[in-house]
Amino acid sequence: MTGLELIISSVCNATFCEPVYDNPITEAILSDQKKEIQKIAEDLNGKHLKIGTYDNYPLSWVHTDANGKLTGRGVAFIVLDILRERFNFTFDVVTPVKNYEIGVEGRMQDSLIGLVNSSQVDMAAAFLPILYTYQIFVDFSTILDNGVWMMMLQRPKESAAGSGLLAPFEIHVWYLILAAVLSYGPCITLLTYLRSKVVKDGEKNISLSPSFWFVYGALLKQGTTLAPEANTTRILFTTWWLFIILLSAFYTANLTAFLTLSKFTLDVEYPEDLYKKNYRWVAPEGSTVQYVVNDADENLHFLSKMVANGRGEFRSVNADRQFLPYVTAGAVLVKEQTAIDHLMFEDYLKKTKDKVPEVKRCTYVVAPNPFMEKLRGFAFPKKSKLKLLFDPVFTYLRQSGIVTYLEHRDLPSTKICPLDLQSKDRKLRNSDLSMTYMLMGVGLATAIAVFGGEMIIRYYVRIKIRTNRGDRHKIKTVKSSKHRRFRIQDDSHPPPYESLFGHNSRYKTNGHSTTKIVNGREYWVVGTVSGDTRLIPVRTPSAFLYQRDK
Repeated sequence: MTGLELIISSVCNATFCEPVYDNPITEAILSDQKKEIQKIAEDLNGKHLKIGTYDNYPLSWVHTDANGKLTGRGVAFIVLDILRERFNFTFDVVTPVKNYEIGVEGRMQDSLIGLVNSSQVDMAAAFLPILYTYQIFVDFSTILDNGVWMMMLQRPKESAAGSGLLAPFEIHVWYLILAAVLSYGPCITLLTYLRSKVVKDGEKNISLSPSFWFVYGALLKQGTTLAPEANTTRILFTTWWLFIILLSAFYTANLTAFLTLSKFTLDVEYPEDLYKKNYRWVAPEGSTVQYVVNDADENLHFLSKMVANGRGEFRSVNADRQFLPYVTAGAVLVKEQTAIDHLMFEDYLKKTKDKVPEVKRCTYVVAPNPFMEKLRGFAFPKKSKLKLLFDPVFTYLRQSGIVTYLEHRDLPSTKICPLDLQSKDRKLRNSDLSMTYMLMGVGLATAIAVFGGEMIIRYYVRIKIRTNRGDRHKIKTVKSSKHRRFRIQDDSHPPPYESLFGHNSRYKTNGHSTTKIVNGREYWVVGTVSGDTRLIPVRTPSAFLYQRDK
């Protein structure tokens, strides 16, 4: 078709314009077809037709007046009115026994396709998917539009990406971090043990308990009393510190971005998610969805397993609003995009009239990816001459964009209740801080459990030891305490903090010690027994949690 024909068809809306046959090269070839089309048009002039349709708002539906007469409504009948005005015919509307596109369980005669196949109607004014199985029973018109089936579900309260403190990283990243925390302490113990056996320089290995406390303390950015002199051990400590610095930097940045700029995502984005996550879903009975799911040759046939176990349902309703209770109860609605858009828009307008707050009007949301896509058109009985007459007009209507305009003319130009509502402010909710509450609860429960364990061990175990060993245990305890009291201190290490307050302190304290800031750090200014002045770094109170005796 030439560009001139498209322009002409757009200007006159394909209603009163004839196809252009003034090309001398093709005029002879098209003369027979033109004569046939003119003859069909003459036969149709003033004729009364029977038009089949079914309820599929807003594309097609039927209104019954007080006299019981059926009147067709929707986009399909606007297109049919264009044909009626162009070719001068009248029609009556006929509906199938059941509101089905194609019959289920072998009862095709109850469906719209069955009406057309049995020639009970002259054509079907409805947007029917052009499927191979349907083409066995009827002839389809040229393509009118591309039908898209979407999935509508209730808007979740939080994104599928998660919320709270665990949101910045995926779950397998947290597992790897936990594995690193649990394994690095034993690695330090093992490597320092091997070094102490190979290199005889007097430095002992670091036992398992101090190693774990070092790893845990560094994870919380706390100091340590361990002061290794071997380069191997220092490199181990530095490696862990670098790991923690980078990890905390990435975590802090991602947490900030998540709480302020995160994109809202859904659990269901593809049809496969319905099956993998066992989501309950519902679709109209006798619709294309039911046929595609039950057809073994279709890609969506795997969903038939969900129908068998009751997780997928096909329901017959009088209006699309009757699907909303299913969606509110957690089911996913599968239907044409035009129908879902009108359903969501009407629900939004209803809540607006009811003065529902703005933040609560968008109750439902549509998955970002389609359930399926199918080309659609009108249906004719096999070898119907009306198809040859109407197809050029259908082509003009589609190419000029009139069909697309009619499908969306009652909808706003903006997207209805988008996935991302683009709120200007992002206030923290309890769900964002739920992990902090859990950490507090787990920490308190752990501390109570450890305290109870210590009390049990100190009370019952000591009584048992004293009963079995008697005085020998007391003598051994006294000797052990004396041995610890007079152990030799290594002057190469920093002085222990307890030396400031102990009975055998090497420093003179009078209760009025002063502090001094040097290079941004606070130090105690104390005097030694020999009259010198020393600067002792001041530790934060939390550092005492990781104090360990050598």
